[in-house]
Amino acid sequence: MKKIISLCLLLFYVSCDDTSTNIDDKEIPISNVSYSQHIQPIFNVKCINCHGVGTTEAGLDLTTWSGTVADPSIVVPNEPDNSRLIWTIEGRPGFPFMPPIGSPYRALTQNQIRGVKTWIAEGALNN
Repeated sequence: MKKIISLCLLLFYVSCDDTSTNIDDKEIPISNVSYSQHIQPIFNVKCINCHGVGTTEAGLDLTTWSGTVADPSIVVPNEPDNSRLIWTIEGRPGFPFMPPIGSPYRALTQNQIRGVKTWIAEGALNN
């Protein structure tokens, strides 16, 4: 019984480690970006430990579409260049880089950043 519990705990631990996933290898299309298929999986691996799951740093909850778009300055539909989410994941001057440097979570790849920008440019839909 102890071995089964230990195995379950090990599997749980491994499933929580973002290095065991292939989210960085998942190609995001250049159009028709889906929140549920492309964007939410990125947030689940790289963001919700601080912006969801019992804590919402800076009041931001990225666990759901409605939480993601709740603050109209974070995601401005059709205007990625006016969305604070883009400013932080790109590390623009004057805005905190996300995920923070020194965090155990890897920064978004260029493909992921482009995908988030495209999703916002296409209206930040709940699709």
